Amino acid sequence: MDLKNEEIAHGVILRPLAAADAFALASAYTENRKHLEPWEPVRPESFFTAEGQAERIDGLLRHFTEGAVVPWVFEDPDGRIVGAITLSGISHGPFCSSYLGYWVAADQQNKGLASSAVEQVCRIARDTIGLHRIEASTLTDNTGSQRVLAKCGFKAIGLAPDYLHINGEWRDCRLFQRVLHDHAPVP
Repeated sequence: MDLKNEEIAHGVILRPLAAADAFALASAYTENRKHLEPWEPVRPESFFTAEGQAERIDGLLRHFTEGAVVPWVFEDPDGRIVGAITLSGISHGPFCSSYLGYWVAADQQNKGLASSAVEQVCRIARDTIGLHRIEASTLTDNTGSQRVLAKCGFKAIGLAPDYLHINGEWRDCRLFQRVLHDHAPVP
């Protein structure tokens, strides 16, 4: 799959994740550790190292070549990674669906980066990957992400009790989906 870099807002570029991003991604996660902690699973210390990110990136890129995942990062004009967005669990056939996850750095909040990236990824999912729908979940108290999803055309489809183990406990999540098109799946 040929993915190109695209500007999403204020000079920030959405670009495919690369093996060379390990150090920069480790730095971004370390800088944003406290900011992301309420919304993410408990991470081992190795997650915040270049070596840990290199292993993680290697796995993501292997799954990308298998067609199961598409990972991107947000890069500011200075080349600093300030967020990430991923389509995972990509399924074709009668389901034609994927899951969406994303985060934005603390110092980049409320600049439209998440909304713009979600819109770009939905377009790519429809036009390049051929997906019918994308599903996303948020913790019930993550109103910021819920606003992003609503702005990008996602509709609430339910509540999932004890859905994700986040920050050391099982948490309820709101489920959302966006239907991208109504075409029949390509055999």
